[in-house]
Amino acid sequence: MIPDYCPGSVNLRTPTLSIKNCPRCGEEIEIFSDEIQATCSNCGFIIFSDFISCIKWCKYARECVGEDIYNRLMSDRTIS
Repeated sequence: MIPDYCPGSVNLRTPTLSIKNCPRCGEEIEIFSDEIQATCSNCGFIIFSDFISCIKWCKYARECVGEDIYNRLMSDRTIS
């Protein structure tokens, strides 16, 4: 199970805020850099952060996404 936060970012740096537009209704959604997902307050659509790129370098990647997902993502040539 993917945790609700990034274990690699805890106490290592101050999270940064990003504003994304909901692809369903266009409402602004706030998501912090240490969050994996955020929910649109207007329609409930769930957006996901761009955490895949950190899988390549973060020492907590296995803990964050789990062994099976980590192995599958690392074997995917698009991020390796």
